Amino acid sequence: MDDPYWFGQISAANSLSDVYAMGGKPLTALNVVMFPSKQLDIGILKEILRGGSDKVIEAGASMAGGHSVDDNEPKYGLAVTGIVHPERILTNCDAREGDALILTKPLGTGVLFNACRSKKLPFKKLEPLLPWIAFLNGKAIETALKFDIHSCTDVTGFGIVGHALEIAKGSKMQINLFYRNLPIFPNAIEMYRKGVTTGSNKPNRELSEGFLEIKIKLSSEEEELLFDPQTSGGLLLSVKNSHASILIEKLKNEGIESAVLIGEVAGGNQPCVQIS
Repeated sequence: MDDPYWFGQISAANSLSDVYAMGGKPLTALNVVMFPSKQLDIGILKEILRGGSDKVIEAGASMAGGHSVDDNEPKYGLAVTGIVHPERILTNCDAREGDALILTKPLGTGVLFNACRSKKLPFKKLEPLLPWIAFLNGKAIETALKFDIHSCTDVTGFGIVGHALEIAKGSKMQINLFYRNLPIFPNAIEMYRKGVTTGSNKPNRELSEGFLEIKIKLSSEEEELLFDPQTSGGLLLSVKNSHASILIEKLKNEGIESAVLIGEVAGGNQPCVQIS
């Protein structure tokens, strides 16, 4: 753990994102902590909790307490409660034919974090990306809700293909992703090229079997990025096509500079994801 304060911030942002992905607003949060108190200085835990608390405050929510367990490895997250208007709940199962797909954060955190742990990527090369990884999805969803959003999910552990496939299956639609449009964090492809991977890449690939068609030539490293598990990833928004360009412009004006059109929703005989 190179920086426990960033660890706390990113973990909290990741937890808060589930509420944002449904169009909601976080209200309260509970710390969920596992920490090896006999092996690590308690000051590390203090910094983790400070990072989490700062993100909860930034989200406009209240920290309502929490639970802790002595464990062999530090783990941290939040149990978050939020509110959403019952007629404006966003799901991952109402994308419509002709919708545009917008992604609000770059991909590659899974391999980058593992590369840093294995010392193949110096922390100084990862550190400049941490503010963007810890960036709350609150501003993105607040901006998006002013438009005709049909579906939304946050891109986390299943990777971009896994979460796109959830929308495809839930909506009974075909999802087309434009690979060359995908925003990618610096060094992510290079780390795959150096042999770094994650424990989730293989199962994420297996989940897509029979539902994924790659129609362009990709290197093995480029292909792995499709299954890279994200921590505190961005929102994947399915929006009325005519609203897409204006929404992207508004997102960029709010500081979400990597917001980009990455695909489209098409009709089809069965739910699937195509990479073109």
